[in-house]
Amino acid sequence: MKLSYTQKQQIFEKGYVKVPGVVPQVMVNEALKVINHSIGDKGIDPEKLNTFRSQSYAPEVTKTPAILDLFYKTPALELAESAIGEGKVKLAREAGQIALRFPQLIDPPIVPGPHLDGMHTPMNGVPKGEILNFTMLLGIMLNDVSQPYSGNLTLWPGTHYQYEDYFREYGWESLIGGMPPIDLPEPDQIMGNAGDVVLCHYQLGHTAAINVSPHTRYAIYFRLDHINHEEMKRDALTNIWLKWEGMRDFAPERSEPKQSGKGTGKAAGKGAKTAQKRK
Repeated sequence: MKLSYTQKQQIFEKGYVKVPGVVPQVMVNEALKVINHSIGDKGIDPEKLNTFRSQSYAPEVTKTPAILDLFYKTPALELAESAIGEGKVKLAREAGQIALRFPQLIDPPIVPGPHLDGMHTPMNGVPKGEILNFTMLLGIMLNDVSQPYSGNLTLWPGTHYQYEDYFREYGWESLIGGMPPIDLPEPDQIMGNAGDVVLCHYQLGHTAAINVSPHTRYAIYFRLDHINHEEMKRDALTNIWLKWEGMRDFAPERSEPKQSGKGTGKAAGKGAKTAQKRK
């Protein structure tokens, strides 16, 4: 299974695409079984809850076949390769993130602000002062999500270009100080069915919506890299298609990244306008 022209075009313009029915239900069920067994058998230590939210629930099963096979033994890998390059994809970490979002008693529900992965927080394991960027975030839905505010993966379309413009203006190091102050578009709360896969550019602002449904949201996330990531990881922050060989027909030649500058206001407006032009 490969991405179609239209699907690649959506990645280029919006920064993500959802592909339905990638993972068979029998494999979804096996993943749910090991996750729920872990939670039922070991419980959730309240002192580790914030760490689990930031890193992974049921960490002892994140490297088991029931989880890793969702990527390696389904069309998910081939889909990623059609965007990044055949034979050019590796897992940034040889594990899947088990991402659960439990129902919350919040009224009205809210969508938190976006973030980029690989930034330091006290609970996520990223060293302070470092940015651990990667190439693609690949999410697999393990249950149906048919309504907003159900713990939905939430994406800000086009912000991959806005952050690229910001880092060209002020340097990728500015991300160490926090999320860039850009003009945000309206977010998309992703809905779909168990077995659907979402491919997202690393540099797309994202979060999880508050879950006010009666059901826990189950998802698995894999962080993917180009095999030559280490050679390109900093340049890729100011040249967002550098590691996406399968997108070369869409992405025009990129100019050399600009030197880091100072200030914030100019880039916020500049990035928003640039993203609009590309849509």
